[in-house]
Amino acid sequence: MACAEAFRGDGEILAAGIGGAVTVLAARLARSVFEPDLITHDGVCLLTGDIPALGVAPRVVEGWLPFRDHLWLVLNGRRHVMLGASQIDRHGNTNISAIGDWARPKAQLLGVRGAPGNTRCDPTSYWIPRHTPWVFVEKVDVVSGLGTDRGAYELRRVVTNLAVLDFGGPDGTMRLVSTHPGVSVAEVVAATGFALDVPGEVPQTRLPTEEESAVLAALDPGGLREKELA
Repeated sequence: MACAEAFRGDGEILAAGIGGAVTVLAARLARSVFEPDLITHDGVCLLTGDIPALGVAPRVVEGWLPFRDHLWLVLNGRRHVMLGASQIDRHGNTNISAIGDWARPKAQLLGVRGAPGNTRCDPTSYWIPRHTPWVFVEKVDVVSGLGTDRGAYELRRVVTNLAVLDFGGPDGTMRLVSTHPGVSVAEVVAATGFALDVPGEVPQTRLPTEEESAVLAALDPGGLREKELA
């Protein structure tokens, strides 16, 4: 639900969830309950007229979105993407490329992929299912996605298994927005490898309504979202 809230107010732009079931569900849930103008797709090149459950082909196809047209949307700011990250720092610079020294990394990951263009041209949010000091680091080993200190267009939200964060802290640094039910502020601070901006009062992340819970159950009858949580 917290991931879906990241798309609130977007209107008629492409909502792209990349990185797992939760990000795809977030876009589809947002369109189902409060952002009916969002454009969603099947994960490849079909724009969905209806809103199918995970793993189900759409019954109604609104259009075809080949990769060249998808890139046009990206370059013209018409997409809000929710990505994952292997590392993220206080300004939202992210790493999905390599862990360790660039010349001889400990682990080779995906490469930068589309992260530079996404973060420079479009609203970007993140879903990170394991909030730990090894992910939330003082300095990322490789900058794949741009942070607020490197010209990111708009970093909207970071949602983790512990909390919701944004970049409303001093000089565009990460700020704690809410903690999930059962999670304390101290737990979030301890799981973050840099000084996190914490307001005087931190609310609890809201739970889904009965309607939203019913929509979630219909969109994810197999409970795939639960498998992504730490």
